[in-house]
Amino acid sequence: MKTRLVRIGNSRGVRLPKPLIEEAGLSEEVEVRARRGSIVILPVNGVRSGWAEAAQRLHDRNADRLLDRPTPTRFDQKEWTW
Repeated sequence: MKTRLVRIGNSRGVRLPKPLIEEAGLSEEVEVRARRGSIVILPVNGVRSGWAEAAQRLHDRNADRLLDRPTPTRFDQKEWTW
């Protein structure tokens, strides 16, 4: 698809058609990068995007266990009451 850069104050912009935005999975906030003569627009993922699914996969494989035994602290031994 060819388009033109449009003037926006001292900057330039590109108008993206709605179907193209939807196909790319973009929302209001995007990340823009320059890469070897190209401009790349990426969707912004949440900080912990995909963590719930990854945790579920670990649980399904019975791999969601602690790597080391817990180390009791003074708080655990003297202050905490079960």
